[in-house]
Amino acid sequence: MPKLPIPFGDDVSAYDIGNGNLAVLKTDMLVAKTDVPRGMSLWQAARKAVVMNVSDFAAKGVKPKVVLVSLGLPKGLNENDIKQIGMGLNAGAREWDAYVIGGDTGEASDLVISISLFGTARKRLLMLRSGAKPGDIVAVTGFFGKSVAGLKILLGEFDASAEVRKVLVDSALMPHARLKEGLALSRTKAITAAIDSSDGLAWSLHEIARASNVGFVINKLPIAEEAKPFARDNKLDTIELTLYGGEEYELVLTVKPAFWKKAQNAVEKVGGKLLQIGKAVAETQLILEIDDKKKLIEPRGWEHFKSSNV
Repeated sequence: MPKLPIPFGDDVSAYDIGNGNLAVLKTDMLVAKTDVPRGMSLWQAARKAVVMNVSDFAAKGVKPKVVLVSLGLPKGLNENDIKQIGMGLNAGAREWDAYVIGGDTGEASDLVISISLFGTARKRLLMLRSGAKPGDIVAVTGFFGKSVAGLKILLGEFDASAEVRKVLVDSALMPHARLKEGLALSRTKAITAAIDSSDGLAWSLHEIARASNVGFVINKLPIAEEAKPFARDNKLDTIELTLYGGEEYELVLTVKPAFWKKAQNAVEKVGGKLLQIGKAVAETQLILEIDDKKKLIEPRGWEHFKSSNV
């Protein structure tokens, strides 16, 4: 086994190709029964399969170059269905200037879209999960709660007013990876640890804490404005939506305090935002401190749903 430049358990894998360069690889699969909610088209599902993988590249500051796809196709799909899957895959890849260059197909009992990404990166610019230090600023690239609220609507569990409903459902059906932000941040050398938030904000924070042997105090809850009326109208807890939802594909980061403005400016220059939500501490607990009240942030996150829409 070669010495790996990125340890097992991080977002991606890598192989040293010399001269300070890494070949970076990622594979992840979308399965219709657990990853495709009712109301999501085949085109959207295929695109989402690409986004899931690109988001992990974003967390490392790596640009994907090419995509390989393996498709498990259930009986009953027609020619147009296959075409929609192909078009969704291509759309997802081209959003990030990458290309689908090959793959494989086979019959399966459920739709399975397995994506493999390849890219290259300078080793010194790579952002890992394991570098957070006490005193670092905890930041995210966006607000939370919209995607999980949209999924709850699509699954028929809850509803919202027409205007809010559209925003929430669109967030679930058309997720976006923060690749521009990740690439910009990696060049600043301001980031000490990074992860994507597809498994939920709380789980992502726990992953960084475990890898870095630190704790966090979170004192600003980054809840999306549209999620607030949804939570209120459906008698849901905004803390639960924000911390323990998922499928957001934001970046969760720790930033050197002296480089905060540099990191913030870099993200704003590519059209994004960087939100400060807390700080890293030496004691290895994760605490939510809001309105002078403290509570533990539990190590739980996104749970896959059951769906039979494909």
